[in-house]
Order: sequence, then C-alpha cells, then structure tokens
Amino acid sequence: MDVAKVSNENNVELITIYEISKILSSSLDLHKTVREVLNVLSSHLKMKRGMVSLVQDTGELQVVGASGLSEEEMRRGRFRIGEGVTGKIMKSEMPVVVPDIAKEPLFLNRTGSRNLNDEKVVSFIGVPIKVGRETVGVISADRELEEQRPNFQADIRFLTMVANLIGQTVRLHQSVASERQQLMMEKSRLQKELHGKYRLDNVIGRSKVMQEVFAEVHQAAPGKSTVLLRGESGTGKEVIARSIHYLSSRKDKPFIKVNCAALSETLLESELFGHEKGSFTGATQERKGRFELASGGTLFLDEIGDISPSFQTKLLRVLQEREFERVGGNRPIKVDIRLVTATNRNLEEAVSKGEFRADLYYRINVVSIFLPPLRERKEDIPLLVDYFLEKFNLENQKKLTITPEAMKIMLDCYWPGNVRELENCVERTMTMARGATIREIDLPCQQNKCFSISLRSYGKPAKPIIPIIPEHVVEHMPEPQEESEEVQNREFGSERDRLIWAMEQCGWVQAKAARLLKLTSRQMGYALQKHKIEIKRF
Repeated sequence: MDVAKVSNENNVELITIYEISKILSSSLDLHKTVREVLNVLSSHLKMKRGMVSLVQDTGELQVVGASGLSEEEMRRGRFRIGEGVTGKIMKSEMPVVVPDIAKEPLFLNRTGSRNLNDEKVVSFIGVPIKVGRETVGVISADRELEEQRPNFQADIRFLTMVANLIGQTVRLHQSVASERQQLMMEKSRLQKELHGKYRLDNVIGRSKVMQEVFAEVHQAAPGKSTVLLRGESGTGKEVIARSIHYLSSRKDKPFIKVNCAALSETLLESELFGHEKGSFTGATQERKGRFELASGGTLFLDEIGDISPSFQTKLLRVLQEREFERVGGNRPIKVDIRLVTATNRNLEEAVSKGEFRADLYYRINVVSIFLPPLRERKEDIPLLVDYFLEKFNLENQKKLTITPEAMKIMLDCYWPGNVRELENCVERTMTMARGATIREIDLPCQQNKCFSISLRSYGKPAKPIIPIIPEHVVEHMPEPQEESEEVQNREFGSERDRLIWAMEQCGWVQAKAARLLKLTSRQMGYALQKHKIEIKRF
C-alpha cells in the first residue's frame, strides 16, 4: 500500500515538473510564467499561498509572483536580506522548513495573507533560487498539515527542482534583458552619431528626406561652389543658407542676405552694388553695396528667379568676373564672396520661355539642393509643433500643451505655406487659446478660420463647387461624389443660385441640401459662408 502511494506521488511530481517546464519555456514574461507555475503547484500538490521573491536593484527581496495573494498583499511582500524566514533563506542559501508558522517568532507574515490564529496547522517550506552559484531569490509555499509525520524532505526536494527550473528561466531573462539593453545602447549611440553627422543648428527634421538635405548641406558647405536652394515658399531656404555659411571656412565673415523680389530693379542695383556720392538724387554720400559688405563671406540672394532680364545681365557679369562698379562710378571693385541663391520658381520653365537667361541659370545652378515641402515630411510636424510651443511658452511665460487629437489634425493638414504657415498657425492658436491645453476646437480650421483655405478659394471658377475646402482639413472627409441627376440636369446662373436652390428644395435643412449636392456637411457650411447665404429659420 505504501509502495503504491509513493509511486502515485512520484507520478504526480513528474507530471507537475513536466507542466512547469512547459510553462517556463512558453514565454519570456517572467512575472506571468512564475504566477502560472505557482498555480500548478497549488493545483497538483495542494501547496497554498506560493510565492517567488527575487532580489531587486535596491538589494531587497520583492514578491514578483504569487498564488493565493492579492495585488496589495504582493506589494507588501518586501524583505531585507536576513529579515524574517524568507530573508534568512536568502542569506544562508539553504532551505528552511517551519512546521507551524503560528509558533515561529521569525515568521513575519509580512504580506498579511495568513491567519495565524487559525486552528489549522500550516507549515512553511522555502528554498533558495540559484543562478549558477549566485542566489537570486526564494520560492516558498504553505502546506496545511494533514498527517502526523509529514514528508518535508520530499517537499524540499521537489521545490528545489522547481527552483532550479526558475533559476534557469531567470538566467535566460537576464541574458535577454542584457542583450536588449546593449542593443538599445548601440541604437542610441548610432542615432546620436547619425544625428551628430547629419544635423543643422536651428533646423528641425528627422525625416528621411530632411536627413538627405542635411547630408547634402554638410557635403556642399566646405567648398566654394555656388549653391542654388530650391523649394516652395516657407520651406526654410534662408535657414539652410545660413547653415551652409556657418559650416564653411567663411563662418567668421559676414553673411549678407538680399530679397530680390522685394526691390525694384533700380533699388536692387543700388542695394547690391552700392553707389557713389551724387550718382542720383538723394545720394548724399558714398554707400557700399551688399557685394562689398559680404566680401570674404557669403551673399544670399533670395527669390533670384524674380529679377528682371536686364538686371540678369548685370548680375551675370559680376558672377563671371567677380568685379563690379558702383552706381555712378567707373572704378572696378573686386570681391571674394560665396554665393548662395534661392527660388521657388521653376527656372527650367522660365528659361524655356525666355524669362530667365540660360547662361545665368548655368552660372547659379552649380550645386542644387531641393527642400521638400512640409506635406512630404509629416513625421517632422510634431517636432516642429513642440519647438514652436516651447518658443511661445518661453516668450510669453505660459505652459500651454497640445492634445494628441489636435496634433492629429495638424498632421493631416496640407500646409501650402509649409513651415512658415505651421509656425503662424501654432502662434495664432496659442494666442487665442482660452485654456492651458490646445484642443481640436481651438484650431482655426475647426472654426472655419483657416487662412490657407480662404487663399485657395480666390480665383477659382464658379463651377464646380467641389471641393470648396481641401480634403486634408477635415479628418476622414470622404471623396466628393457625382451630383444627383436632378442637379446635373438643371442650369444655374451662378454657384450661389445652385446653393440657394438646394436649400429651398430641402426646406433650408443644411444636411439634406448637402446630400442633394453630394457634399459633406462641412463642405456645405463653407460654401454657404463663402457666398454669404443666410440660413432661414422656420
């Protein structure tokens, strides 16, 4: 009979060890697997309140997994090395059995999960968890005594096997964690190295296209070649021009900028070349031009595509000979400058139409750097928004923040004015925001006050009225559909007449009229506002 009993117990232990090994190898989530192991012990071997405590960075033992304990009881399960029975097992690195926890003064019941006044005798068995020769924790369990002579040695032997399996899992977990930390450190190092290599002061951009721009700037800056910056208005051409200057050997010399589109031909000539005293009415003294002021440094000519054909000829000579005469003078002046130009025009098309000299085009188009529009580098928008927020908060002693929902709307915008428009939008929104947090409703586009929408609506033909607003303004706005057959077969004198007709057909219910014209409610609202149609109330 005893032999059969022993055989049955051995079978149960073998099955339990098999189940535990499967659990420990199923996941790298140590807390989850430890909890499942303790549940198996409770189910198969009738061990109550099992706990696994591991050494933390603070040097204390902390319960990381348990069965029969609440979350609060687990949080209370902290022991210093040598404190209580669990701390003693950790310090001595030897198993400990407490036959009756109610009679053991060292038993602290730190978790508060046990009723020490219960009539039932509860024993405590704990063994150390080792990784190699190092003890890293303790596994323990309670057992209610049902026999006169309990076999504690069998319990210790079995828990030691489980502890060894947990120890191997802890070692694997530590190894994976260590490798992951090394990978993260290497990733961080490479990112810093990349950021340091392809980075420009006062230029924000981590997108791939901007990293390519940074790389081109770093490569072109040390040389003497003329650089042509191309891109839409507001993409940051002046900032890039400054970066080229400060990354060059001329960084200690002047950086002079001129907006060619802001001056007439006569004023531009005087501004660039300077003038002699008495050369024209009002020239009361000699004045140096920007070419002279930039000598030894960098001259940035913005909007160079807008200069007149006659002035293009004068500029070409200066770029070829590196000398010029002041207005009203005849003495040639030589200069040593690095020229950086910029334009948002299609110069190739201008050359083909005879609006821009081909020889000047080839003279300035030595190294071309294209700056992408903001809509092609949307991953930079959150960085730019955060930068503008921080700048505004600093200047105005505020602490405004922005919600993820508002940021999502900004990410979906088209931004025809690029970074300049984004900065203006952020500043306008922060100025008019009434709370400490910018929400979706605070954005101008959500209040029908988006300036870029108004600009894009001018100069458009009366038909079709779709789209009255761009799709990017409203999140998830559906594509415009075909108008109904009834609308298509009617003739209207103007877009306003069509809107009024639709509203009258639908009893001045805006939503119904929008469906009739196959518009969204938001599009219909913009159309009514644009044509100043007052909605009748009944």
